[in-house]
Amino acid sequence: MQLKSHARTLAIAFSLALIAGCSSTGGTQDGTMDGSRSGTGTGTGTAGTGQVSSSGIGTDGERVGQQADGRIPEVRTIYFDFDSDTIKSEFESVLTAHARYLRGNGGAEVVLQGHTDERGTREYNMALGERRARAVRRFLEVQGVSPSQVEVVSYGEERPAVGGHDDEAYAENRRVLFAY
Repeated sequence: MQLKSHARTLAIAFSLALIAGCSSTGGTQDGTMDGSRSGTGTGTGTAGTGQVSSSGIGTDGERVGQQADGRIPEVRTIYFDFDSDTIKSEFESVLTAHARYLRGNGGAEVVLQGHTDERGTREYNMALGERRARAVRRFLEVQGVSPSQVEVVSYGEERPAVGGHDDEAYAENRRVLFAY
């Protein structure tokens, strides 16, 4: 089962690399965050922040997570399904924006913090948090980010974004956080 997951992840990564290699390099993407989120805008994983629609388009029609002016992308949290380290397609635009930022700022470094909900053993959750962060690192590297710019850390279930023992709380805690 784990081999199938890795094969799927690799297939997605290679497909994205192929698409990126075939895309146009002319012009820039002009886009900012939609500004409708609550909180400080840092995407720290608190309830209601850092999530994007499945289309990756903000409420004002701009691409979510992409910055045209070289700033760190505002969305700094991506979320995962239960017991999964597979990156959801709705977060690919966010990851692409982070890859663009890191490629354009060779001195910038990021720590990818992997988190899980409280279900499962501590050891299992530490490993799952690391697999999630490594999946994000692989995505960034396929996009051309230098491995020296990216560090992976797993906190497992130890640092929940929100308290609670229901599906909504669990969904908020299954995440990878970009810490610049």
